[in-house]
Amino acid sequence: MVSARFSNPIAVIRFEYPKPPPILGGMSRLRIAIAQLNLVVGDLGANASVIQNAITRAEESDCDLVVFPELALTSYPPEDLVLRPAFVDQVAETLDQVAAHTGNALAVIGFTERVEGETPNLANSVALCVSGKVIGVYRKQKLPNYSVFDEARYFVPGTQDGPLLSIKKIRVAVSICEDIWSSDGPVPRQCAAGADLVINVNASPYYAGRLAMREEMLTERTRQTGVPVLSVNLVGGQDELVFDGGSMLVDRDGQVVARARQFEEDLMIFDFDVLPQEKTSDLPEIEVSPSAPEEEPDLDFIPRLEPVLSPDSEIYAALVLGTRDYVRKNGFSEVILGLSGGIDSSLVAAIAVDALGADRVTGVLMPSRFSSAGSITDATELAANLGLATLTIPIEPAHDAFLSMLAETFTGSESGLAEENLQARIRGTILMTISNKFGAMVLTTGNKSEIAVGYSTLYGDMAGGFAVIKDVSKTQVVALCRDRNRQSEGELIPLSVINKPPSAELRPDQLDSDSLPSYDVLDSIIEAYVEGDLSLADIIASGADPDTVRQVAGLIDRNEYKRRQGAPGVRVSPKAFGKDRRLPITNRWSS
Repeated sequence: MVSARFSNPIAVIRFEYPKPPPILGGMSRLRIAIAQLNLVVGDLGANASVIQNAITRAEESDCDLVVFPELALTSYPPEDLVLRPAFVDQVAETLDQVAAHTGNALAVIGFTERVEGETPNLANSVALCVSGKVIGVYRKQKLPNYSVFDEARYFVPGTQDGPLLSIKKIRVAVSICEDIWSSDGPVPRQCAAGADLVINVNASPYYAGRLAMREEMLTERTRQTGVPVLSVNLVGGQDELVFDGGSMLVDRDGQVVARARQFEEDLMIFDFDVLPQEKTSDLPEIEVSPSAPEEEPDLDFIPRLEPVLSPDSEIYAALVLGTRDYVRKNGFSEVILGLSGGIDSSLVAAIAVDALGADRVTGVLMPSRFSSAGSITDATELAANLGLATLTIPIEPAHDAFLSMLAETFTGSESGLAEENLQARIRGTILMTISNKFGAMVLTTGNKSEIAVGYSTLYGDMAGGFAVIKDVSKTQVVALCRDRNRQSEGELIPLSVINKPPSAELRPDQLDSDSLPSYDVLDSIIEAYVEGDLSLADIIASGADPDTVRQVAGLIDRNEYKRRQGAPGVRVSPKAFGKDRRLPITNRWSS
């Protein structure tokens, strides 16, 4: 089961210097293991197994420290699972089992801790484990309660900055995610109290540019305190959220000296020299390893500094990881999607193939009386380029049958939106029926621009299990397709697909521009109104056309009911529809 979920085994990368550099006078050397893991919410047994395996690898490499992400035992976010007493009891039992597996390396393991006499009665904590037992606990003090976070619903904040852990005379402090973002939070106090190294464990969800923000904050914090920070982040997909890894070590001068891979599991082991400070601490101190050995071992693990992905490649990697984990962690092995020959379905198909392999992706062509010959040939060419199998199921028999069935009811009315949406619903029914028959998850292909303004059909093209690009604007879709072609050094996604004017092809000569502003204009308004929470007056004052702004905002507001019924999808923006943006459906306020 574990090997099926984690098909890329964690590798320890070993580097050797021809001659080990000397340790500077007074410094002590720590061998540190960053255990950047892809875990599954609620799968306590499997998570424990993966954690124990990483502990074993760290012990075999003579590590002093092995650090795991925030809430590693439960994975993040466990949401209302933690309100079930039996779940919290099992977490405690699992922690004891994992702690019993520890040896000389101090393991820092995130878990949900029951706190008696408090309301709520839980804490977001890390257990400090060594020599087969838990020797201390730190509780998160800064509980985020914004955006996708609602930790105040579940946890009581910690009140203690300690303990400090003495390892080879180096005092190590522990903090959890949000604790380090505040310039007057626990981390500066820990450093002032004598910490020589700060460990910060994270489950920090991804959105575009987030890694750079974390790096900037950690640099600021180390320069503020003069103390290096080891930041360990979760990796993997969990429903709408993706955790991007990118764990890092920032030295006391604010320089990133180690960085793990983005969007991949990574067990990075390296040696780091720390100068213990001569300070008197008023925090409780636990001695883990009393002193550095007289003769330090040769330095044979040096920090890796993995390169940072480009902005487009970063978003694409998040979509691939989010899709792979949602499909696999929910027990599916194959997916299907409608291939229209358009750019959105082409991008989703490429993501699906990169996530799961071409042999696990099937494209379904469902031409109608309005489908152009170019769309069919584009879809066929794309499928051939990606190496995925296709089915062709014309919808005309069903379309004609429905129109005949409804002819009497529709007598006297002009053909319009209902007849257009009927075609999308026939396609949605075909895909869901194939899914029901063969057990493949349906991927929907709508982008954020369409979903924002309701340019999609409920129970039609919105029908499916996972909405891969629901948080990707149309202009970003184009950029991702071009970037994917650059990565493949060829025309993986045909240029005819990228360059053609967007069309739903539900009536003769239909173009998206018949109903919507140009996508560059539309996307700028959506970004301002949805992600920026700007008022209509503010958007108009920035130079946007007033009538267009009012039209787009009205469409966004009126279509909340559709979005509420849509499939979850990967979050890649600072504010996505779903966990991020929660507005009432019944709502008469207007800005």
